[in-house]
Amino acid sequence: MPDSARIIRETAMQVSGVLLGKEREVAEVLLAILANGHVLLEDVPGVGKTTLALAFSKTLDLDYRRVQFTPDVLPSDLTGFSIYRREREEFVYQPGAVFCNLLLADELNRTSPKTQSALLEVMEERRVTVEGVTREVPDPFLVIATQNPLGSAGTQPLPESQADRFLISLSLGYPDLESEIAMAQTVGVQRPLDALRPVATREDVLEMQAEIHQVYLKDTVYRYLVELIAATRRHPALRQGASPRATIALVKMAKAAAWCQGRDFATPADVLDQFPYVVSHRLSLTPEAQLERIPLSEILRQAAASVRKPPMGLRR
Repeated sequence: MPDSARIIRETAMQVSGVLLGKEREVAEVLLAILANGHVLLEDVPGVGKTTLALAFSKTLDLDYRRVQFTPDVLPSDLTGFSIYRREREEFVYQPGAVFCNLLLADELNRTSPKTQSALLEVMEERRVTVEGVTREVPDPFLVIATQNPLGSAGTQPLPESQADRFLISLSLGYPDLESEIAMAQTVGVQRPLDALRPVATREDVLEMQAEIHQVYLKDTVYRYLVELIAATRRHPALRQGASPRATIALVKMAKAAAWCQGRDFATPADVLDQFPYVVSHRLSLTPEAQLERIPLSEILRQAAASVRKPPMGLRR
């Protein structure tokens, strides 16, 4: 069995040492990896999204690939294609970029909908079908996708079905003043990524992902979790609430949060803590809410406040 507590501690420490001042964001991405889910980052360029993905691939010893999405990227660049080999007198399949453990899909909302949709099958089922043949991708398989804020040059919104495949979404944002000063002082002195060392193997990651499923939730916690999701569907400022896939995602993230804290049971606090990260990218505001510029964080606060949190007593 892997030394899970050590792996979690050292992974968070190494990645946070590269991405200064972003301890909470690093912790959330680590939870998503352990929960075997994909991560959507929405940010302006240059805040460390690529560095984040690279740092996790190095510390967890994951095979890493990066695709810079532009309008001319084709679905076959992701899924692979066959080319004719004259010396063998046959078509030979060439694997695409998705055949890795950690795929960084950079600026996903700059490419065509056809290319975006090529990720749908592999994100959900961990396999691709090309020319009638289905091939499994390596295990674990995780996507960290970035998108520029809507309205940026050359962007188009992700289809709702695509966004729903991501376990969580978050924004790194700009670093605080002290962290940015510390970052500036390293320029020309060292490359922080070069100092990273693996603290786990891919097999360790798979074992930890399996252990998280053993975390216990009381029936009252399950009910609270589902009622939180349902609250997004009836909020007057939301045109579309969270899907049932969000319910599954929230269960996974609550279990991962509890497990990383050394508990074999999840609490309502675990559920509420992960709620914004799980549902934010799955919601659509009404035109009225957009005109009034109601912050999504305030809508989620109101939705959560409308649901009674169950008391935590003895586990049974």
